[in-house]
Amino acid sequence: MNEHALSDRLACVGEQIPDQARIADIGSDHAYLPVALMLQNKITYAVAGEVVQGPYDSASKQVRKNGLTEKIVVRLADGLDAVQPADEIDTVVVAGMGGTLIRSILEEGSRKNRLAGVKRLVLQPNVGERTLREWLVDHNFTIIHEVLLEENDKNYEIIVAETGKATYTTQQLFFGPFLLKEKNPVFLKKWQHELNQRQRVVKELEKAKEPPAEKMNELKEQIEWIKEVLA
Repeated sequence: MNEHALSDRLACVGEQIPDQARIADIGSDHAYLPVALMLQNKITYAVAGEVVQGPYDSASKQVRKNGLTEKIVVRLADGLDAVQPADEIDTVVVAGMGGTLIRSILEEGSRKNRLAGVKRLVLQPNVGERTLREWLVDHNFTIIHEVLLEENDKNYEIIVAETGKATYTTQQLFFGPFLLKEKNPVFLKKWQHELNQRQRVVKELEKAKEPPAEKMNELKEQIEWIKEVLA
């Protein structure tokens, strides 16, 4: 993968970014995404944020190599601390992390008013999608689109949200409102796997002398939801 040939995952993330957006790519790694989008003339400005020195250096080198130092700013910073008011960011991308970590990045950024002026969030959690959807609802973001794709035997969910209040059922937060409606083959394959995993866990827990009742009830409820969706 490079700035000229993104992975399917990153290419799909890029497709969710509005034309001529000003983006902040948090956890940008090699800055492949902002560089690729800038070379395509899809975005007008980008901040590539990295909290670790090595990836920061790699991102800086990538931006310089492509002659984009005036259009892409690389900053060594924790989460949304990479964003400054003068950047006038309207789209924030956080991809390739766990949902809990993405949630904490957004929570801290919101507390520090780093999301002021941001109209769209493009999020790609590797796990923990539900907790992320719950955060969006609690902070007045509406999910406008979702994508579930498979690459190299791994599933990736992309959640696109914009400012605006919305309400969802518990099942919609669990599966994803758009994914639940579409039920594409990747979705069905994923949740068949998840069903099998949960059923194995329940069997193991039942062998314990004192099975954790709360955990058992939660798993059994989720098993019923998944069976209903797969039926």
